[in-house]
Amino acid sequence: MSNDVSSAELIVGSADELGSIYRKIAFRVVPILMLLWILAWIDRVNVSFAKLQMMDELRFSDAVYGLGAGIFFIGYLIFEVPSNLLLQRIGARQTIARIAIGWGMTCVLMSFATTPAIFYALRFMLGAFEAGFFPGVILYLTLWFPTDRRARVFGIFMSSVALSGVFGGPLAGFVMSTFHGHIGLSGWQWLFIVEGVPTVMIGIFCLFYLTNRLEEAHWLSPEERAAVAADLQRDHIMLGSREHDFRVIIRDLRLWAFTFVYLCVIVANATVAFWGPTIIREAGIGSLTTIGWIVSGASLFGSAVMILNGIAADRTGRPLILCVLSLVVAGVALGAVANFLHSAAEIAIVAFAFALGGAYGAIPVFWQMPNRLFAGTAAAGGIAVINSFGNLGGFLAPYGLGLLASQAGDVTAGLVAVGIVSLVAALATVLVARRFFVPGTI
Repeated sequence: MSNDVSSAELIVGSADELGSIYRKIAFRVVPILMLLWILAWIDRVNVSFAKLQMMDELRFSDAVYGLGAGIFFIGYLIFEVPSNLLLQRIGARQTIARIAIGWGMTCVLMSFATTPAIFYALRFMLGAFEAGFFPGVILYLTLWFPTDRRARVFGIFMSSVALSGVFGGPLAGFVMSTFHGHIGLSGWQWLFIVEGVPTVMIGIFCLFYLTNRLEEAHWLSPEERAAVAADLQRDHIMLGSREHDFRVIIRDLRLWAFTFVYLCVIVANATVAFWGPTIIREAGIGSLTTIGWIVSGASLFGSAVMILNGIAADRTGRPLILCVLSLVVAGVALGAVANFLHSAAEIAIVAFAFALGGAYGAIPVFWQMPNRLFAGTAAAGGIAVINSFGNLGGFLAPYGLGLLASQAGDVTAGLVAVGIVSLVAALATVLVARRFFVPGTI
């Protein structure tokens, strides 16, 4: 043990060498997690593209679609905390593989969602299977990276959300246009099959590839493992006393304050994710392929914002201002989309890109705030509570917009409402930070 500590001290003494170790960890851990998160979001929101065909074919109303899109998050809410606590017991490898295989198979089954009841049931199942993946990854990355390196890693990982649109949009347009009618299946049915099968395969691969803990990382040398362990211990000491007991944290006002903020963030996020293709079509774009490429371009912009926000948060140590600015941009841009949707398509589409960038860009920097307060089992359960209850916004936004669209005939009123929610989230973030953090530390 003394040899490990001596080696650790030698390596920790060199920032360049320690940085090299963390790059090695990042290249091993982050790409597979990014790929899974891209697939998760593609399988989660591909229904927004399928809607453009299945609504007419199955005679679903906007309200039926909105409830089906949103009910995903009810399954997510019910199963997320147990899933994340299970990860603490059995490890990330088994948990992440189980989640991916389950949601991939459910995505394939979505091709048989020919009635509202089946549609609702499968969307609920999809949410139940995906539950635990995102907070599990957030917790998993804290086992490998200290606080001063985490925002950049989170930003890169979270850019997968936007990258899913970069790849998913054109893929959806291509599959639905090209395979429509092949062997008697509609394009939207092929979309679920084509996008679900790879997830199952990657989930199986994870059983053999992922490493549960630093101590099991045999792809690092003993000296490298010791150096990272020492650096993580340094980070733990610098952060000071944090709550570890989940039974205590569940009664902590800080947890529920962050949950409210995150719910507002997800309302904006789910709006651009589940109603993006519909917004583009209402702006006057009729081609599925063109809609796919527009969503792809907006998502690429959102991906850049997420990564740059993460880098800036690491360099400045101030995620608060970046989170607030992102939410303000999202709120103002959604109002602009509503204002120009039927009068100036070009302005509406550009505003949609800014709304997507703001909504997505707030997420990786948001997570730097609660992660500074909780640790251990409290972190596992606390992250899951914030994410699961916060993701009720993912139910409220699609369902609420669906009801408003059914009554009003378009989505403009809903977009204004979501813009206001984004501005409320910005204000709430400032108030929460002022209440629970020492001024100048966040």
